[in-house]
Amino acid sequence: MEKVKVLYVAQAIAPYLKETHMSKIGRYLPQGTQEKGKEIRTFMPRFGNINERRNQLHEVIRLSGMNLIINDMDHPMIIKVASIQQARMQVYFIDNEDFFHRKFTIKDKSGKFFEDNDERSIFFSRGVIETVKKLGWGPDIVHCHGWMSALVPLYIKRAFKDNPLFTESKIIYSLYDDDFKESFRTGFDKKIKLPGITAKDLKYYKEPNYVNLTKAAIDYSDALIIASEKMNPQLVEYAKETKKPILYHPAEEYIEAYNEFYDSLLEKSR
Repeated sequence: MEKVKVLYVAQAIAPYLKETHMSKIGRYLPQGTQEKGKEIRTFMPRFGNINERRNQLHEVIRLSGMNLIINDMDHPMIIKVASIQQARMQVYFIDNEDFFHRKFTIKDKSGKFFEDNDERSIFFSRGVIETVKKLGWGPDIVHCHGWMSALVPLYIKRAFKDNPLFTESKIIYSLYDDDFKESFRTGFDKKIKLPGITAKDLKYYKEPNYVNLTKAAIDYSDALIIASEKMNPQLVEYAKETKKPILYHPAEEYIEAYNEFYDSLLEKSR
């Protein structure tokens, strides 16, 4: 029997970024899932405040070299990898000089939201999918963490729905208390457009704020996890209204709970 394959698309993973609720789940959930006999691949952005030397990141030449076009501009994609030795797991990093070489993650040193966070999220989401295609590795479960991964459900369910690697993939989106108050720039809906994405699919992206971005991610996911205790109540209510399977923030034994959730989701689809 083939191993279940789980793709983790994470905005933050410890120890590469500081420890938060999200980054700790990003670190320990993949390890726990692998120890339960599943096969994993884990991706995050190569933010500029990640110390490459200390964390021993190195470029994967065979996966690098692709260009992604966003808003009519070519952006070269570099793929790096590092190992968490004690966990016996690798983490892939999506890198680009324009988007990820500043020494901060989402906001600059004065706390100002980066103006190009819209394009950074597009580049990261598309970069993960293109790299998985290059690997020829079809995930059974795609588990997204953090708003920077919020476009992955749309892309897999629409732009890549006919790709045999993704036709059977089940997408889980974890909701965290990672709200931002700013809006993305006007024209976001045009920037994310790819063949297979229709005007109807873009309704929430015309006003691209945190709530609308998350609502769209909920719409294109198969199941949801309420991963933080303090959540935007509007989004929790929206998630409930979809009638999709929802797992509510298990504080203890969450690795067990998450893996049971994966298994039940796959069982229902068989």
